[in-house]
Amino acid sequence: MLKEFKKFIARGNVMDLAVGVIVGGAFSSIVTSLVENILMPVIGVLTGGIDFSHGLTLKVEDATINYGAFLQSVLDFLIIAFCIFLMVKVVNKILGHHEEKKEAPKKSDEVLLLEEIRDLLKSEKKEEKKPSKVDKKKK
Repeated sequence: MLKEFKKFIARGNVMDLAVGVIVGGAFSSIVTSLVENILMPVIGVLTGGIDFSHGLTLKVEDATINYGAFLQSVLDFLIIAFCIFLMVKVVNKILGHHEEKKEAPKKSDEVLLLEEIRDLLKSEKKEEKKPSKVDKKKK
């Protein structure tokens, strides 16, 4: 069982995942700091200091529903997601990664010829089904 565990842990996927989690945790603190210390104060100035997390509550008997805190979390998530999106775009640009447009595979001459024959046969069948002027006069 120990050998199986060693084999499992030494696989590239597990190591990549571990590195991803660690780097993701560190990156999370950078993004959180960006949102809390830079973006949210600017947004606060633009919105007149609105803070959803305080004051937006709903009282139902003894329970208090803090829907403002939920709205604030959703707003934070959207800002963080947008920041990550922008950072990934910048990193991809720096590293030279870009989405390549996949071209349709070029058809061989044989395929093109067969398609032309198919289209000709279809058009001939349509011509056969159309009644001629002579047939229309007989009726």
